[in-house]
This record gives sequence, structure tokens and C-alpha cells, in this order.
Amino acid sequence: MELTEVERERLAKLEQLRASGIEPYPLRSQFVRRRVMAADAVRRALALAQNHADASENDEAAIMGRIVARRVMGKAAFLGVEDASGKIQLYARVGDDSLQADSFARFKELDLGDFIEATGALFVTKTGEPSLRVTDWRLLAKSISPLPIAKEEKQPDGSVVRYSAFSDPELRYRHRYVDLAVNPEVREIFVTRARIIKAIREFLDSRGFLEVETPVLQPIYGGAAARPFITHHNQLNQDLYLRISFELYLKRLIVGNLERVYEIGRDFRNEGVSFKHNPEFTQLEFYAAYMDMYDVMDLAEEMLQHVARQVLPPSAEGKSRFRGHTINWLQPFKRIKLRDAIRERTGVDYTQFPDRQSLANEVLQRKLLTPEVIHGKPWGKIVDSLIGDYVEKTLIEPTFLYEYPRDISPFAKSIPGDPNTVERFEGFVGGMELCNAFSELNDPLEQRQRFLEEAVNAEEGEANPVDEDYVRALMYGMPATGGFGMGIDRLVMLFTNRDSIREVLLFPALRQEERAATH
Repeated sequence: MELTEVERERLAKLEQLRASGIEPYPLRSQFVRRRVMAADAVRRALALAQNHADASENDEAAIMGRIVARRVMGKAAFLGVEDASGKIQLYARVGDDSLQADSFARFKELDLGDFIEATGALFVTKTGEPSLRVTDWRLLAKSISPLPIAKEEKQPDGSVVRYSAFSDPELRYRHRYVDLAVNPEVREIFVTRARIIKAIREFLDSRGFLEVETPVLQPIYGGAAARPFITHHNQLNQDLYLRISFELYLKRLIVGNLERVYEIGRDFRNEGVSFKHNPEFTQLEFYAAYMDMYDVMDLAEEMLQHVARQVLPPSAEGKSRFRGHTINWLQPFKRIKLRDAIRERTGVDYTQFPDRQSLANEVLQRKLLTPEVIHGKPWGKIVDSLIGDYVEKTLIEPTFLYEYPRDISPFAKSIPGDPNTVERFEGFVGGMELCNAFSELNDPLEQRQRFLEEAVNAEEGEANPVDEDYVRALMYGMPATGGFGMGIDRLVMLFTNRDSIREVLLFPALRQEERAATH
């Protein structure tokens, strides 16, 4: 490993510590177990100052965290220490009420990035800074590689503007551990992500849903039109697929009398990478017996509004910002038939062009799509292209488009009197698709026919393979069922105002590099 000059200097410090009998990476049993989080310590210090408490009344506190600021002034030293809750200043000086000379000498030689534990009394400095007067300390972990240092500037209104020294997106994604260490706003994204998932679970659990787990490795992939990742099991001597959806396994559970089930987990699709696509992503799917598309639409709206109430601050009044738009999650969601939405934006009523060639001719004549875009696409995929190019980006407020072509909905029931249109809706927010739902097809014979039709008509590599075991499950009977799927990552983007999926994934997929500098 090639080291920088600073890293070599820090390694020398580490060796000196060990030579003097100090372990730079001590066991847990070697440091104090009583701990106060930085944010609580700050509150306690301010309360003590407000109550004009004497030093004798200041209960001792133990702070543990990473050194993020350092200033030495003669016989005094100030260290800023950060933990998961926030920051607090440590103050140490040579003297009877603080540190002995040898301990102070080591204290002021600590480096930015080191983890320490400090014990002492809480107080507020003359300049109003909540602090800990250090009477004892120990090193918890020595930092060898220096972290990039962010610059903070206090504004006239008292707010603080932070300029990160580690802002290059490519480096941030490759070295997320550095990104998280130096950019508190990035840590907040993933705190919010966890709160979103918790709120979803709370909502579904409260409505009688059972959380389950289904196989990640599957002998037959299905449940979506996507290319799978393929792997091989040596003992079984067979190829397996990383799942692209939970759908067909979750509906097997409905057959087995588990009437309401959901799963939150990873799906994998061997496709392109974009601002809203990553090869692995987190999905929520739920299925409920004795529901249809309209029941699921109501339930999905309630769920997203519950998440907004739980995650957004009360001052936001259920509104979030995304790409310059304000999204009101608490107002009733718009509900528009797909046919009407496309006709409004393109002038084309696709139901008047019931075969592929007539629809292709119409969109080409109107110059809505190019020959390259529609080449080889069946009728339903042309309709889907019109959604993506002309409708999706216009749907900023939460909107459900419903009643979709049968051609692109192999698992949905047809609406009464119109076999070419199915009970399916997609939800859009912020100009992108967020969720997808069906009245699930439960006729085993029609489902098998749909599988066969799709295998013939779908684009190469994007057909659902015929899953005979799933058809066999339906043969035992599945009640009318409503199903729903939603991308968690996109929901997090919407609630944290991030316009790239990479910002809300801890470790997004990146092209491999032999070496990438961290600073």
C-alpha cells in the first residue's frame, strides 16, 4: 500500500504510542461504559449555565466520538468531537483541575479523525460554547488516513454554511465511509431512509399485513419485464437467477391462506444505470386477498400520507421539495385514466388504433416517436413509450394513472367488457414513476396463456418466462387479490430532495476502477 507523507507521520505516532505502553485500538472493556451523547451533553451544559450552577454541581460526563476540529493555544487545547447526535467542544489545559503535563502533551498531539473518550465536567465558555472540561481521556482508535476538512462560515443571521472539502460525486460514492464521516447532511439522508421504511412497516403491520421473506435465488425469474442476473449453484449443478421481483412468490402465499403479506428487500435487474435506476434496488411489495386495484389505490394513498406525517417535520405541513417543485403529500392524489392522460398530451387516443401497425403509423405521422424507438416494439410497448416521453414528466403532484393495456400487464385482470384493458395503476410523483399495482389475475388458464403470449411478443430478454409452478399454484385457487409494488429508493429521493438514486444508496453500483484517490 502506497502511503502519503501524512499517513507515514501518523503511523510513526502510532508506533510511538505503542512503545510508550498505550494501545491505539483498545478493547471495549478498557474504556468507560457510562456515556453521554454529544447533543444531550450540549443541552445539559446550556441548562447548567442557564441555572447558574456552580462547578461543583456539574455532573461528570463521558463523551465518545471523532475529532473533527482542533485548536491549540499554549497551555490550552480545544477539540471538536462529533458523534451520531452532533458535536461538542472539549477543553483541556495543564493544571490541577484538568490534565497533568504528560497527559496534556499527548492530548494536544491528537489528530483530526482520531476517536477518543473524554471525561469531565460540562460547562459553557465565556463565548457561549457548550463544552466539556477534560479531566481524563483515552484514545479509542487512531486515524491513519486524514479526512478531508470541511469549512464552516457563520452567517450574519447566525446560521452556519458548510463547504465540504469532499464533494466530488464519483469519489463520494466510491468512498462512502469518507462521505458519511465528513458530510452530516449525507448521514441525514440515510437516517431519513430508515425512518421511511419504519413508517411503511408500522402502517402495514397496523392493517394486518404479515412481513415475510421470499427467495433471492430463484430457479425461474418473473414478476416483471426485466433482464436477470444469472449465477450457478455448484452442488445442485443448475443455473439460478437473482430475483427481479417478489410478486409470484408472494402470491403463492395468498394461495396458501396468508391473506395479507408484504416484503421489503432487494431486487436485481441486469439493465442500464440512470438517475433513477441501479442494478440492485430496494422494493416494497404487498398483496391482499379480497381487494382490487381501487382498494389498493386507497391503501397506497393512505400509506404514503402516513409516511409523510411520520417523516417530514411538522413545520413542513406534509410538503416536500423535489427538483424545484413543492409536493403536497396530504392532499387527495389525482386519479386519471391512462387513455385520457396520453390523449391530452399527444392528441392520440391509442384505443382507436388497436393493432401495432396502425398505432405505429399514427405516432410516426405525428412525429411523436422515431422509427428507432418503436422498432420491434409490440403495441403495448409503444403505448408505454408515449407514457415515458409525454406523460410521466408532467406528473409532479402525486397522481395515479389507471386502466392500462393488457399487452404490458401480464398479471392483471381485464376490466369488464374490455379484454384489452386491465385493472392496473401506476403512481407518479415528481415527474417519475413511483409505484405499480394490479387487480391480480387469478384465472390459471388465462395466466398460462398470457405467459405464452408474452414470450412471443415481448422484446428479446424482457419476457416473463412461463412459470408452470406458479400456474399450478393458481390451480388450487387464489381469491381476488390486490397487489402493489413501490421503489423505496425513489421514495427516499422524493423525501430528501435528491435527484439521483446514487445519493440515497449507501453503496451504488459503479464501474470498477483499479485505483481511486480519496483525497
